[in-house]
Amino acid sequence: METSSSQILNLYTSMLQRSLKFKDALTGKSIHAQIIKTGLQLGVYLTNNLVNVYAKTGLIRDAHLLFDEMPTRSVFSWNIILSGYAKGGQIEEAHRIFEEMPEPDSVSWTSMIVGYNQMGQFENGITMFLEMVSDNVPPTQFTLTNVLASCAAVEDLGIGRKVHSFAVKHGFIGYISVSNSLLNMYAKSGDPVTAKIVFDRMKVKSTSSWNAMISLHMKSGLVDLALAQFEQMLERDLVSWNTMISGYNQHGFDQEALDIFSKLLKDSSLKPDRFTLASALSACANLESLKLGKQIHAHIIRTEFGTCGAVGNSLISMYSKSRGVKIARKIIEHSMNSDVGVIAFTALLDGYVKLGDIKPARQIFDSLRVRDVVAWTAMIVGYVQNGFNHDAMELFRSMIKEGPRPNNYTLATMLSVSASLASLDHGRQIHANAMRSGDASSVSVSNALITMYAKAGSINDARRVFNLIHWKRDTITWTSMIIALAQHGLGEESLTLFERMLEIGIKPDHITYVGVLSACTHVGLVEQGRSYYNLMQNAHKIIPTPSHYACMIDLFGRAGLLQEARDFIKHMPIEPDVIAWGSLLASCKVHKNVELAEVAAERLLLIEPENSGAYSALANVYSACGQWENAAKIRKSMKDKGVKKDQGFSWVQIKNKVHVFGVDDGIHPQRDAIYKMMAKIWKEIKKMGFVPDTESVLHDLEEELKEQILSHHSEKLAIAFGLMCTPENATLRIMKNLRVCNDCHSAIKFISKLVGREIIVRDATRFHHFKNGSCSCRDYW
Repeated sequence: METSSSQILNLYTSMLQRSLKFKDALTGKSIHAQIIKTGLQLGVYLTNNLVNVYAKTGLIRDAHLLFDEMPTRSVFSWNIILSGYAKGGQIEEAHRIFEEMPEPDSVSWTSMIVGYNQMGQFENGITMFLEMVSDNVPPTQFTLTNVLASCAAVEDLGIGRKVHSFAVKHGFIGYISVSNSLLNMYAKSGDPVTAKIVFDRMKVKSTSSWNAMISLHMKSGLVDLALAQFEQMLERDLVSWNTMISGYNQHGFDQEALDIFSKLLKDSSLKPDRFTLASALSACANLESLKLGKQIHAHIIRTEFGTCGAVGNSLISMYSKSRGVKIARKIIEHSMNSDVGVIAFTALLDGYVKLGDIKPARQIFDSLRVRDVVAWTAMIVGYVQNGFNHDAMELFRSMIKEGPRPNNYTLATMLSVSASLASLDHGRQIHANAMRSGDASSVSVSNALITMYAKAGSINDARRVFNLIHWKRDTITWTSMIIALAQHGLGEESLTLFERMLEIGIKPDHITYVGVLSACTHVGLVEQGRSYYNLMQNAHKIIPTPSHYACMIDLFGRAGLLQEARDFIKHMPIEPDVIAWGSLLASCKVHKNVELAEVAAERLLLIEPENSGAYSALANVYSACGQWENAAKIRKSMKDKGVKKDQGFSWVQIKNKVHVFGVDDGIHPQRDAIYKMMAKIWKEIKKMGFVPDTESVLHDLEEELKEQILSHHSEKLAIAFGLMCTPENATLRIMKNLRVCNDCHSAIKFISKLVGREIIVRDATRFHHFKNGSCSCRDYW
C-alpha cells in the first residue's frame, strides 16, 4: 500500500513538473483537482510542487492560499512564495513574507535582491546583501552576480570592490558568472584598469567575458583595443558582432562598422538581428551612402526580416539623410499602422529641410500625431537654414502656445534668428522664456544670448550675460564675447578679455583668433595683430585659414600699409580668395591707391567675374581720385556685362515691424514726413558746423545736387523715421547692408549731439555707437 501511494505521489509530482515545464497553469489546476478527488494526503513535498506550479505560472494568489493551508512548511515552501512575489514585481508583499520567515536562507536573501533589481531599487538590493553578510548567511554565486548587477546599475564602485574582495576571500572568483559580473561592474562604474586585471586573471573565459571587454573598450573610445579583443575570440556570438558594429557607429567609424557588418554576413553562420541592422543602417545614414543603404534594405527584403520597429525607423532615417526622401516617405506610408516613431518622422522632415524643400517638410510636420521637441526644433531649424526667419519665428510662437517646452537647442536657434534679424525685442522675449524655463543658464543658450545681444546692438546686455555665467564658460563663450567687443569697436577690451582667457588656461580655437585679429583691425593695432598672428601658429599650433589671412590684409590695409598688405598676399601659402582681394581693394578705396586697386580688382574678377562689388569699388577709387572717365568706363562695362550693383539699404525696427529704406526712398507710406524731418535735421546740423562730404558722391555732379543725394542716404532716412516714431532719449538701432560712407558717419555724429540720443549703426563690418557727437570707432573704420 505504501509502495502504491509512493508511486502515485511520484506520478503526480512528475505530471506537475511537466506542466511547469510548459508553463501550463490549466493542467496544473486539473492535477490538483485529481489529487483532491483521490483523497491523497498532501504532504510537504507534493504541496510544494503544487505551490511552485501556481507561483511560476502567474497564479500567485492561488499559490499563497495553498501555502496558507500547509500545516507544515519547509524553507523551500517559503522561498517559493517569496520568489513568486519578488519576480512578479510585488516586492512589498515579498518583503512581508521575508520578514515572517522563521529562518531565511541564502535563496531567500538572493530572491529579495533579484526582486529589488527587477524593480530598479538597486540601493535596496545592495542593503539586502550587506544585511545578509552581517547576519552570517553564506551567499551563493547567484547572490554575488545579482548584487554586482546592483552595484553596476548605480555605479557604486566602493561596494563593488568590497564584493570583489568577498568573492576572492570565499573562493567565488573561479565561477565565470561571478568574474563576468565583476567585469561588467567595473566597466559600468568607470574602472577599466581593474576590469582588465579581472579579465587577464580569468583562467576560463566565456564569450560573455570577451564581449564585456570589447564593450568596455568601445565605451572608452579605444576602438583599436576592441578590435584586437574581437579578433582574438575563438567563438563569437551575435552580441560580439553587434558590440563592434554599434561601437564603431557610435564613435564615427562608420565605414569600419559596415566592414564588420559585411564580414558578419560573409564569414558567420549567425544572422543579423534588429540591433545589427539598425546600427548598419545608421552607419549608412552618417556616410550618406544611399547605395550601401539600399543593399542592406535588399538584404532585409530577401531574408523577410520585416521593417517594423527599430529597423523600419533606421531605414527611414537612412533614406532621409542620404537624399532618398521619396523612398523614406513610401516606407512611412506603408507603415502608418505600425510603430513608426517620431524620430523617423523627424529624420524625414530633416531630409526635406536639407534639400531646401520646405513645403513637404511642413506637411510631414503637420501630419505628426505626436510632435516632440525634436520635431518642432527640426522644423524651426529648417526654416532658419533656408532663410525663412519670419516663418521660424511664427512656428516658435506656436510652440510656446501649444507645443512642448523648448529645449536648449531650440532656444539657441531662435536666438540666432533674432541675431540675424537684429531684433532686440524678439531676442529679449526669448531670453525671458529661457529664464522662466530655467534654460537661460545653460552654456549653449548663454552663448547664443551673447551673440544675439551683440548683433542686435546691445553690447552691455551681452556683457551682463557673459558675467552671469562666469563659473561655466567654454571656448565658445569667451570667443563670442571677444568677437562681440571687437565688432563694437572695443578692441582694447576685447584683447584684454583674450589675455584673461589665456591666463586661466582656456584654449583658443581658430574662430577665437578671427575675433582677436578683428579687434586689432578695428582699432589699428598693427604690431599687436602681427604678434597674435604669430602666437596663433607658434603657441597654439593653429594653421591660418582664409579668414585669418583676410584679417591680416585688412589690418595692414586699413592702417595704410598697402604695400605690406600686397606683400602678405604674395607670400600666402594658399591662393588668395575673393575676401582677400576684396579686403585689399577696400583699403585702396580708403587710401585712394589707384594702381593697387586695379591689380586687386583684376585678380578678384578672375575668381568671380560677376562680383559687382569689385566693379563698384574700382569705379569709386577712380571717382575719388577725379578720374571720372575711367569710372564711367567701369560702370559702362558693368552695364554691358549685365552685372548689377548691390543696392544699399538700411532698416529700423519699430514695435515689432521692420521698416526698410533705400537711397532716395520713394516707397515708404510716410515718405513726405520723413523727407521733411531729414531736411530739418540737415539744416540744424549744418548750423552746428557739419560740412557735407560731397567727395562721398562719386559722380561728377553739381555740389547742390550732391548734397541732396547725401541727405537722402538710406541710413539718414532710417534715422529720421526712427526719431519720428520713438520716445525722446530712446536709443536708436539702425542696420545697414553696406559699409557706412564718410558723409553719413560724420552727419550721424552731429545728429546724436543734436537730439541727445545714442544712435547705434551696424554696417557690413562693425557697429558704430554714436553719442554726444562722437563715435566709438574713433573715426577709424
